Amino acid sequence: MKITRREALRLGLVSGGMLLSPLGFANSAQAQADPCATTMLPPSTQVPPISPTIDRFQQPLRIMEPLKQVLSKTYKVTREGITFDQPIDYYEITMRKQTIELIPARNGKPAITTDIWSYNGTLPGPLIRQQKNRESCIRFKNELGQDADGKDICTSVHLHGMASLPQYDGYAEDITPVGYYKDYYYPNNRASILWYHDHAVHKTSRNVYMGLAGMYIVEYAEEDFCRAADAKCMPSGEFEVPLVIQDVTFKQPQTGDPNHWELVFNDRRQRGVYADVTLVNGVPFPYFPVKRRKYFFRLLNASASRTFQLALSREENSLTLAEDALIVVGSDAGLLGKPAVITAPKSLPMGVAERYGVIVDFSKFPANVKQVYLRDLGFSGNLGPTPKSLLRFDLQDDPVTDSCIIPSDRLGILTLQQALIDRSVRTRTFRFGRGNQWTINGRGWESNFVSADPGQGDIEIWTLINTGGWTHPVHIHLIDFQILDRNGMEPAEHERGWKDVVLLRDGEVVRVIARFAPHRGKYMMHCHNIVHEDHDMMTQFEVGQGGTSPLADRAKPLPAPELGSTQPPNLLEDKLPCKAVEPLPNNCDIVIPPLDRCKPPSS
Repeated sequence: MKITRREALRLGLVSGGMLLSPLGFANSAQAQADPCATTMLPPSTQVPPISPTIDRFQQPLRIMEPLKQVLSKTYKVTREGITFDQPIDYYEITMRKQTIELIPARNGKPAITTDIWSYNGTLPGPLIRQQKNRESCIRFKNELGQDADGKDICTSVHLHGMASLPQYDGYAEDITPVGYYKDYYYPNNRASILWYHDHAVHKTSRNVYMGLAGMYIVEYAEEDFCRAADAKCMPSGEFEVPLVIQDVTFKQPQTGDPNHWELVFNDRRQRGVYADVTLVNGVPFPYFPVKRRKYFFRLLNASASRTFQLALSREENSLTLAEDALIVVGSDAGLLGKPAVITAPKSLPMGVAERYGVIVDFSKFPANVKQVYLRDLGFSGNLGPTPKSLLRFDLQDDPVTDSCIIPSDRLGILTLQQALIDRSVRTRTFRFGRGNQWTINGRGWESNFVSADPGQGDIEIWTLINTGGWTHPVHIHLIDFQILDRNGMEPAEHERGWKDVVLLRDGEVVRVIARFAPHRGKYMMHCHNIVHEDHDMMTQFEVGQGGTSPLADRAKPLPAPELGSTQPPNLLEDKLPCKAVEPLPNNCDIVIPPLDRCKPPSS
């Protein structure tokens, strides 16, 4: 009987190494002719190497500057019989290989460089900041070329956290080959911390690890706060700092330039990538000078597999119990109803792809405290290297007047969907486990199989069960949900907000509730330990009937026409009509729809 390579992988009959050169994998006899073949990557069987020694806290944190738009336009949109002007900003990002300086020359030592797969040549990719309700069009051009196996590096871009139409959601099989481009359109109608990353089927972990990830921010508006004064009090400008956290491993080559290190991708037999160097905004173990006042940090765990346990400490290698606080004010998809204050020995767990908005008040530290560390205390579900301090804050001497007070409650507009439990809503159960491969309800990824079919606008409760042995950060596309309970108990305070990723620990049962809107069509759910996703812990659900196919707008060959030369799609066309969005109670003593306010966005 003849079996395919994918079947062999499922049966565990194929093994091999995955030592990644700067440009890809070592040669493989099983390589297929299709340059965008969807076969799984073989498992890494060798022991992960140890990175060369990197002196910590010798480089300043890189402050990411927002990408400038290429063009801004306004076009007419009609919705519910109302015609209005809709602004849209156009951006262009080229995916290409890039040599970057990892460690600058210092003390007579030459600079250390490495090769990455990049968005616009940077690690992480360029920061995009958008005002709420201003639409975006981002043109992604694939000029990555081939990996070391001689195969094209094919991509699919997912803007994680955006309620995109299906054809712009980064569907895993909506592939952009080398020499092609695709224009992605985004409504930006929810204020949140998002990120864009590769989502190519069975290649996501490798592609993201090599550098295809970047942060995307939709700014909070006054309407997202319970009180307008709190919006004005949020630290902003130089005091609002995005932090993208990733772990990687490097290898010093045995031949050639010893100062040009190679990235090593090792998935520990398809269990996960757990590396020994932590990058913050692309810099290994940086320091950051801060004034003695409040800062707002937007945190993103952009690693392939690692869960972080974050805490502040006045010591680099131990945890000080001085009640120095991480004040969590926002989660994946918006502000919390009230801040969650986390002090040692407690810590903030961050699964892969989770985002949190955190305020740190450096004015609270005594004058004799000159340095404070953001430490990873270690998570029991990780493998490999021990935890460490990731970032050092260097406190400047002069205090800064900062009269704003962080509210203790009534911060953000948070719809209390728990009130819907008493209603008659449909429930579904999904089991995340492992057979021959990683599975959901015993099945791997099948593009023709739909595991759930909620109606457009339906409210459902999904029970997520970890059958044991591993940690699974579960991501559901399109929707924002709220966690009802974890093992029958209330979720932690920092989880009581809008989420699109939930950390499902070993043996846990978590229930989430969501309204499946605004669009119809097929969307994915998967484990965001993206090694598990690649091997094959991903499924899809379909909202409503008659939605646009996720393959409706395929990538096109370069050269591309001028940006803005064609009429953009109406991103509002598939939204629920206002009459279908019933008001729900919330914690601000007003009544609002849970997803959209059903009014034209202001220009």
